[in-house]
Amino acid sequence: MADVLTLEIVTPERLLVREDVDAVQVPAVNGYLGILPGHAPLVAELGTGFMNFETGGKRWYLAVHDGYLEILNNRVRVLATAAERAEEIDVERAKTDMKKAQERVFNPSLGVDPAVALSAMARAQARLDAAAQRQPETPAR
Repeated sequence: MADVLTLEIVTPERLLVREDVDAVQVPAVNGYLGILPGHAPLVAELGTGFMNFETGGKRWYLAVHDGYLEILNNRVRVLATAAERAEEIDVERAKTDMKKAQERVFNPSLGVDPAVALSAMARAQARLDAAAQRQPETPAR
């Protein structure tokens, strides 16, 4: 059994991550999956939420939204419809997106499909959750 996994996280627009990692946690459509080296082969539908991976004793966070996950031969491929690193997330924009989505969910007179509004709400919450996990920068001494 290998000591590391090769993790690739891609969206239609870009490659976010390609590196060797110690562990991965990813939101599948039916709940979170913990992935360690030697994991059994698996194909799953990606959910909306925040994921993390650990390498060199440090943990990194991302928000992901829909797509697929493949685990095969100590390689984890996350093919996401949308994904952002925690440090790239504009928290104020995510809060605004959350408010708009909540208004659409709770105000059916707007004529918005409730499923679309709920999906937007879940995506905004995933962005807020990932951003909240960021480690504060250590001040210079």
